[in-house]
Formats: sequence, structure tokens, C-alpha cells
Amino acid sequence: MKTIGKAAGKIAALPLIVALIVLVYHKLAQVNPATAGFTFLVAVLAVSALWGLRYATILAVLATLAYNFFFLPPIGTFTIADPQNWIALVAFIVSAIIASQLAERARRRTQDANQRRIELERLYNFSQQMLATDNVLTLVNSIPAVVVDTFAVIAAGMYLIERKKVYYSDVAAQEAIKDEDLKYAANRGESITDTAHSVVIVPLRVGVRSVGALGVQGGDVGRDTLDAVSSLVAVAIERAGAVEKLAHTEASRESERLRSILLDSVTHDFRTPLTAIKASAESLLGDGSLSESARHELLTVVNEESDRLDRLVGEAAEMAQLDAGAVELRLEPHHIREAIDEAISVTKTALSKHSVEVHADKSLPLVKMDLRRIAEVLAQLLDNAAKYSPPGTPITITSEVQKRRLVTSVADHGLGIDGIDQDMIFEKFYRGRGQRSTIQGTGMGLAIAKALVEAHGGKMTVVSQLGKGSVFSFALPL
Repeated sequence: MKTIGKAAGKIAALPLIVALIVLVYHKLAQVNPATAGFTFLVAVLAVSALWGLRYATILAVLATLAYNFFFLPPIGTFTIADPQNWIALVAFIVSAIIASQLAERARRRTQDANQRRIELERLYNFSQQMLATDNVLTLVNSIPAVVVDTFAVIAAGMYLIERKKVYYSDVAAQEAIKDEDLKYAANRGESITDTAHSVVIVPLRVGVRSVGALGVQGGDVGRDTLDAVSSLVAVAIERAGAVEKLAHTEASRESERLRSILLDSVTHDFRTPLTAIKASAESLLGDGSLSESARHELLTVVNEESDRLDRLVGEAAEMAQLDAGAVELRLEPHHIREAIDEAISVTKTALSKHSVEVHADKSLPLVKMDLRRIAEVLAQLLDNAAKYSPPGTPITITSEVQKRRLVTSVADHGLGIDGIDQDMIFEKFYRGRGQRSTIQGTGMGLAIAKALVEAHGGKMTVVSQLGKGSVFSFALPL
């Protein structure tokens, strides 16, 4: 209805244009016929360029009648007395029609050029969105909606042969674009056009192989553009699938590498305490003349090395749980001092040669945490500080609120960590290059601590200076 109203308004404007020219040139200015004829011709050209050939043809007829009636003698009649005026009138009509056609052709070419430019811009934007994700599932779910938004169509649907699934832009699209039509176009590699419902379906091809089909309803998307869209979609899906397979392959390789590293590390670290336990047991069994103090010393070695073995097994099991996301946290409001006191109690043997200063005000807000897990994080940081600091140097624990987070730090006066080690210190099985042979450990402690903090929604960092010491900090959200 709106289009019909616009057309009626344009047709009604044509006699007004003719009347205005007649009023100005016949009543007011009194110009010669040639001037009036050129003015009518310019008006016809303008209407053809702006509104199209149909309106220009109507104006040309009206202009011819007005030109004859008002400007060719005898004035006031449709009779032409002078044969030369017949030539002038015919020339005017032919010129008006030819000029209208040329103007219409130019207008259509301009419209086509603008349409191609718009479609190219849409194709570019669409290609950018197709390349924005490497996740196949996310990509295939979003394609129909992206087609609707980018190309201003009413609905879109897509079928993928490999997944045997149809994806739609919305629920209403299922009624307009049929599943069986999409499957037919995909399996046969043929396009389907349903003019009655304004639906076009094209196959998705990679080379000559059909991987699915894409259907759209409504809009002004040209067939060439739709073919280009289908090619982009097919390539994007294939690319995302290839990237995903590559990621799985890399993940498998990394998993195998980590498994090998873990096996080597655990084998080496298990052998040391096992050797000590074996030697102590053989001494106890083979030498019945051992003094009570010697027997006690050997039993102490067995006990300590057994604890060490238990800790190694616990770390390996906990790392496996963290990797699998199987750790469950019991989050309850606690004061950070509770975790600090528990960590100090657990590591009192390791801290025997160090003084510990604690700065954690009672006024600090409670924070939701798994008390046992955060105490484990602090115990790991304290154990590391004691292990890598010279005997007699103090260790400082500080806790304060910063930007809606409770930040707890453990500072030591050790040798410090260089830049390369700082970047790798939280990686599984990584140990500082300077202490690998002198200090025992599996390289899992800091990785476990970092994973536990992140499971709480927090973040762990380290600041260190060679020869000055290190500060390990973790922030928990309030």
C-alpha cells in the first residue's frame, strides 16, 4: 500500500511540473518555443534519472501536448500549421524518449553499482564474522542468525551433511525453509527456488564436494551473492573443523608430553625416598647389634621418607584432579588469619630455621574460601620460601584489601628468580634452572597452588629481584 501511494503521488506531480513550466514560460516570461522545448526536455531527463522511465514517458507525453498547445502556432490549439513545427515536435518527442531511456539506463547502472557495493560490504563483514571463531559448534549455531543480520533477509536455515543436523535463525524459519528441501539440495548438490514463498536454497560446496545447504527467505540478496555466501560458509566450517582437529591433536601431544614428564619426575622423586627406606630397613633387619639411638635414627628416616612419598603421591593425584576439573570447593566465610595459622602449623618443620612475621589485621573482611585449600596454598608458598631462602632470614606474610580483593603475600629474602623463570614458574613440573639439582621437588607445588587460587576466582602473581628475594601473592574476590 505504501508503494502504491508513492507511485500515485509521483504521477500526480507530473502534471504539476508541466503546469509550472507553462506558467513561467507562457504567462510570465514569454520565451520562444525552443527555450520551452529544452526546458521540457530537461524536466523529462530529471524525472527519468530520479523516478524511472515509466514516469519520464508519461511526462514526455504531457510535455508534448503542452508544447504543442502553448508554444507551437496556432497557440491554444492542438493543430500545427507550419510543417517545420511538425519536425520540431517529432524531434522533441524522439529526443525526450531517447534521453529518458539513456537516463534510465544510467540510473539503473548506478543502482546496480550501489547494490553491488552494498553486497560486497556485506560479504566482507560476513567473511570477517566467519573467521572470528575456530569453534565449530559455536560457528554452525551462529551462521543462520549472522546471515539474517548481515543480509537483511527474513529467515535463514542451514543443513550440514556430516553432522546430520539443521540449524535455523529462529523458530519461525523452520516453517518457511523446510528440512527436506535443505537435505535434498545438500545431497543432490542442486539449488532450489520457491518463488511463491521467496525461498532460495543453494548447496554448500568445498570444491566439487557438497557439505550441506543454505536457504534464505526474502531480502534482496542476488544469486551471485548467495553463491558467494555459501562458499564462505563452507570454507569457514571446513577451516574451523581443521583448526579444531589440529587443536585436539596438539592437546593429545601435550597430554602425552606431560604424562611422560610426570612419569620421569615421579620416578626420579620416588626413587630417592624409596632408596633411603630400603637402606634403613636392610640395616634394621641385618644388624641386630644396633644401639637404640641408631635404631631410632633409622626408623626416623623411614618415617620421614614415607611422609615424603605420601606427599608426592598426594601432589600427583591432586594435579590430576585439577586438570580434570574434579576438585570441589567448600566455600564458606573465613578470616584469612585462620588459613595463615593452619599453614604455619603444617610447615613448622620447614620453617624451623626462619622467623615468620604476620601482618593480617583482625578488621580484614571475611572472604568466601575453602579453608583447607587456601591453607594448602599458603603452606606451599611458605615451604618454598623456607626452601629457597638462606637459614636465619625472615619470611613475611601480609594480607590487605586492594580493589575489592583480599591480597595475601608471602615475601622471602632468597636468591630471587630471573625473568625467564618468572614466566615459567607456575607451569607444571617446571623448576628453577639454578636449583634443579640442589633442591628436591617435583615442580607441581606452585602449579597446584595457582590452580586452587584460580578455582576460587582469584589470581596468583610473583614479583622477584635477583639477590633480593621474591614476593608471591594471591588475590581472592570479596
